[in-house]
Formats: sequence, structure tokens, C-alpha cells
Amino acid sequence: MKPKRTADLSLFLTVTGLLLASLAFVYSASASFSAVKMGASESMLFNHAKKVFLSLVAMIVFTKIDYHKFEKQTKWIMISSLFLLVAVLFIGTRELGARRWLALGPFSFQPAEFAKFALVLHVAALCAAKQEIIGNFKKAFLPIVFWAIAAAALIAKQPNMSTASVLMVIAFAIMYIAQVPLKYMLTSGALALFGGGLFALTASYRVQRMLAFVGHHTQHTSQVAYQTDQALIAFGNGGLFGVGIGQSRQSLFFLPESYGDFIYSVIGEEYGFIGAILLLVVFGFIVIRGIQIAKHAPDAFGRYTAFGITMTLALYVTINAFVNVGLLPVTGLPMPFVSYGGTSMIFSAAAMGILLNISKYAVTLPRAPRVTIAERLLRIVKPPEQEAIA
Repeated sequence: MKPKRTADLSLFLTVTGLLLASLAFVYSASASFSAVKMGASESMLFNHAKKVFLSLVAMIVFTKIDYHKFEKQTKWIMISSLFLLVAVLFIGTRELGARRWLALGPFSFQPAEFAKFALVLHVAALCAAKQEIIGNFKKAFLPIVFWAIAAAALIAKQPNMSTASVLMVIAFAIMYIAQVPLKYMLTSGALALFGGGLFALTASYRVQRMLAFVGHHTQHTSQVAYQTDQALIAFGNGGLFGVGIGQSRQSLFFLPESYGDFIYSVIGEEYGFIGAILLLVVFGFIVIRGIQIAKHAPDAFGRYTAFGITMTLALYVTINAFVNVGLLPVTGLPMPFVSYGGTSMIFSAAAMGILLNISKYAVTLPRAPRVTIAERLLRIVKPPEQEAIA
């Protein structure tokens, strides 16, 4: 199948713009921390700039790869991601009590980020391959949900409950679009929610996060709620128009992870309510374009993959923004294309490349014939029915 047109230019430029804008966001949020910890205020900016460059390269490369080539390889991609998730539990780098990073020579990355998009591809491929028997519990639903549970369980073991939960939601969303019977998903979803809830209670820090979120204040929960409190102060400082670029006060060691998971708060402080909303509008545009690409994809695999990638982005943006404004408990999910980091940004950009490649093959709806102003005026004066009678 040959592409009918070029990739969605508006989507490419929007994502590129976000990546470039993140340089200013990250520098402003990390300058003080970088100066104290690394000896220069620009150190973290330079590290981030390298990841932005690699992300742009990844997006361009995957835009040029025919997405159909992934369809028959998704099983091995998924198996590779599970292998890495197992490996990180044994030889991964432990940070803050969790094993999430796997070092490969001078490079390190989070296998969970790879598994996230590997699962999107594999669930999309399975749903496409089993369209005729999609209502069969044993032959369709169980084989599909098995991979989602396997990936989510290994990620939860790191522990990383937030990412594990998002993976399950993404998998179920793709299955819903593929018209997997709702009764199967509701039953298994309830069981997963119950099991995940019990597992969440096994870690005291997760319990403290939940207690802090519902307003139960103790010595421990007050420490957990500190991040959210400081984030809300940042938004309050910003007001409607913001305090100005580079003028954030909360990033001066008041707000932990000001350049990472809580960078949206710094954006709200410096650019104000208008800037914070504008950023969400930009992400909303990306989501709308992604849904349109999924809607017009030429085949089921392209449709489910495009939807899965778009859903992943939408979930991460929503959860991160809600955490920053105190509408959800604190999690470790970054703001896509904006937060400081490497693995999430690069894999997200690669996924955008796949989405852009699907847009090359998207079947566009026929356009209505153009009608000139003179023709419109003529129709008003002399409607078509009267023309036929004449």
C-alpha cells in the first residue's frame, strides 16, 4: 500500500513546537537546582536539549517507516519489552526505593516506557487480527488481556502503580474501540481494580498519598501533601498573566521536581492561567488530530494504533495536569514533551512518528465541490428546483 499524501504537517509542527518550547520551560524550572547540584545553571538544559534533539530524530525516523511493518512484529516487540521489565527487577538501578532504570553501557532508560507503546501496538494488532471473533472470550479477549496484565504486573512490581494503571486503561480503551464485549471488560476491570487496590495498600507511601489527597493530615501525610501545596502556591502566584518568564519563585527549591512531574505548576506561575490553559489547548489540538487520523486510517491496525497512541498522550496530560492542581493524588507521570527527562520524551516522540506515518495513509473524506459567491447568489435568486422546472 502506497501512501496517498504527506504526513500531517500541522501535527508535526505542533509536537516540534512543544519540544522546542520545553527548552525554555525546563531551563527556567531547573536553573537554580542545576547551579547548586551541577555547578552550572545550564547543565540540565544542555542534557535536556540532547534529549529534545534525539526525540526529533526519533519522530522523523518513525514517520518514514511504514507502520504496516510493525503489525507482524508486535508479538516479538511485546516479548522484548516483557524481557526488559523482568531484567530491570534484577539488575535495574534503584532510585528512591524503586527499580525503574536499566543501564545499557553509557545509556539508561525506563523499560516501562518501551512497554507502554509495545502494548499499544500488540493490542492493536491482536484486535485487528481477531475482528471476526472479537466477541469470543477464550479466543479473543483472554489472549489480548493476558499481555496487558503481564506488562502491568511487572511494572507494578518495580513498583510503579501509576504507569501500570495507565497501561491497563489504554489496553481496555483500544479493546472498547475494537468492540470487545463490554461485559468482559467490566468484569475483568473490576477484578483488576480490586487487585490493584489491595496491592496499593501494601506500600505505606501510597497509603499516605491517598490519605493526603482526601485531606487526612498527619505528620507523614503533611510531608506527602507538601508537593501539591507548593504547586498550588505556584498557580496562585501566577494569577491570570503570570509573573514573567524566568521569574518563578517556587522553582527556587520550594517545589520538588519543579522541572519534572511538576513543571506544569512552574508554567502556570510564569505564564499565568492563560499560559497554562493555552498549553492544554495545544495538547487538545494534538488529541483531535490523532482521533481524526484514527478515524480515517485505512485499516483496523492503523485505526487502533492511532487511537492507542492518542489515548496514551491524552491520559498522561490529563493525569499530570490534575496532579499539579490537586485533583488527583501525586503520581510519577510526566507532562509529555515538556517535562525534563529522556526515556518518556523519546518514546513518545517515536510514537508520534508512527501516528504521523499512519496519517500518510489516512483516507480523506471527499470534499464538497467549491461554489463561488456568484453561484451562491444565483441559487438564492433562482433555486435549483426552479431551474429544473424551467
